[in-house]
Amino acid sequence: MRKGDEKEGKSEKKSDDNKPDDKTNEKPEARKTPGRWPLIIGGIVLILAAAGGGWYWWSHRNLESTDDAYTEGRAVSIAPRVGGTVTELAVNDNQLVRTGDLLLRIDPRDYQVQRDQARAQLDLARTQLRSSELELEIARVRAPAQLQQAEAQRDSARANQAQARSDYQRQRSVDPRATTQTSIDTASASLQTRTAAVAQADAEVRIASVSQQTIDQAAAMVEQRRAAVAQAEAQLAQAELNLSYTELRAPQDGRVTRRNVERGALLQPGATVMSLVTPEVWIAANFKENQLDRMRPGQRVEVEVDAYPDLKLQGHVDSIQMGSGARFSAFPAENATGNFVKIVRRVPVKIVIDRGLDPNQPLPLGLSVVPTVTVE
Repeated sequence: MRKGDEKEGKSEKKSDDNKPDDKTNEKPEARKTPGRWPLIIGGIVLILAAAGGGWYWWSHRNLESTDDAYTEGRAVSIAPRVGGTVTELAVNDNQLVRTGDLLLRIDPRDYQVQRDQARAQLDLARTQLRSSELELEIARVRAPAQLQQAEAQRDSARANQAQARSDYQRQRSVDPRATTQTSIDTASASLQTRTAAVAQADAEVRIASVSQQTIDQAAAMVEQRRAAVAQAEAQLAQAELNLSYTELRAPQDGRVTRRNVERGALLQPGATVMSLVTPEVWIAANFKENQLDRMRPGQRVEVEVDAYPDLKLQGHVDSIQMGSGARFSAFPAENATGNFVKIVRRVPVKIVIDRGLDPNQPLPLGLSVVPTVTVE
């Protein structure tokens, strides 16, 4: 390259370096500040949130609630006491019944026969008792009379014996020429006969002397017959009771539930044929153990029913079960064996409903509810 060209290039470069920079000459624009409104709005939100949290804590500090709660009541199992064929079914599903209303009837003919047999046995036992009482009355009169008669006969036999002995001694003591051998033999035979009569009379007295035992025996027979009458009466009562069991009646007011019997079915004693749910309903709430610190019987409870959102019930705490549900389970935990993991237990609390129930809208058992207890 030529020297002239190099000089031209250097001069051009210098001229370019001497040009002012556009960027350095530009004036910086002023930044826009966000202003005070976002800070004010954020502060208001924080204040409202704090106020809302404080109000929520203040309004709920004395409230204990749980969703592990259900309606409970008494479900009476209805089962026959005797077996037989159902001849009449007087109720339908979910029907309201009153105490003493007929539920069903079992064929009573077999039990009527048993009752008639028991009545006949009772009549026979009463007849035998009457006969024994008459025999006792006769024994009380006859036995002493027989003893007196035996003693009188013994006295008479002894007197005859004494007379016969005197005649015999007289015949033996007189001059043989003044009597005969026939007279002596006759006197001897009479003495022996009279002696035998005395022995027989003594035996009769000994037999009659057990008159008191005879009376006692007759009295014991009377007691035996009375026991037989009592047994027959008990058998008759049992037969009449079995006959009454052929009619199943409602033990208390309630609604028929889970009916599983029809007319013509053959029932066995003790087999459940239906259940009767009574009108009394309460709440079984399973609170956590750390919710029971200030909970006491009598405290006010507000209850919400999941099935009826518009239904608001009011009640009170009736009692707290003396043991957690795990303690009374079929297989309670053995915390002394293996690794231990602490689990918060739940304790059943019974809540009685005071107000809010509609008689025309009964609460079925087992409905989910949310009770809220005021523990202040």
